[in-house]
Amino acid sequence: MAGSRAFEWVCEEVERATLLDRLEARGTVRIALRNAGLEASSVQPDQMGVVLERVLPGELSLRQVEDAAALCQRLAKAVVGIASDGREDSPEEVFRRLGDS
Repeated sequence: MAGSRAFEWVCEEVERATLLDRLEARGTVRIALRNAGLEASSVQPDQMGVVLERVLPGELSLRQVEDAAALCQRLAKAVVGIASDGREDSPEEVFRRLGDS
């Protein structure tokens, strides 16, 4: 399953800035997204910014990533510049996901 541009960019940056390998970085970001009720394939830059501020620092800290909060803050500021995929969730899709929880 392909990820959105925001997902792909964040994964690459996490891999580049930490000792996590590609699979670990992608898995960690996916877990953070899932905890926020989002999916890698459709997450938009503004949504990813919130995940970077509120969820991902904790996930990275669990994996002994030093300065996780500072890294996520830097990425949250930069991710807003990523172009949106144009794949906005419809209200029906959001409520469907909420109902699956």
